Amino acid sequence: MKVTLATHGGLAAAINLRLPPKVLDTDTLPEHAAAELAQLVAAAVPTPEADQPSRARDAMSYTITVEDGGRSTVLKQSDATMTPTFAALLTWLRKHFEQQ
Repeated sequence: MKVTLATHGGLAAAINLRLPPKVLDTDTLPEHAAAELAQLVAAAVPTPEADQPSRARDAMSYTITVEDGGRSTVLKQSDATMTPTFAALLTWLRKHFEQQ
């Protein structure tokens, strides 16, 4: 599984424009970390009936793209509309990228 994290907007939008998305391939992770990430991704996929409130000014928005077995899933949320499961996935990814 390949997971890509891109950030957009917020007060540092001009700085983030020049930064490439961060990419993580689960083949490079220990087995337990790859399994934990797969669980977080599965939990963060929204249900069709999920309500999405409107955007907030200057809020950061996040795009997490998950490519697995020829299938691609794109998850988009912002600081103002973030679900707890998306926040958990985002936190996990940020911690991983900080350790690199």
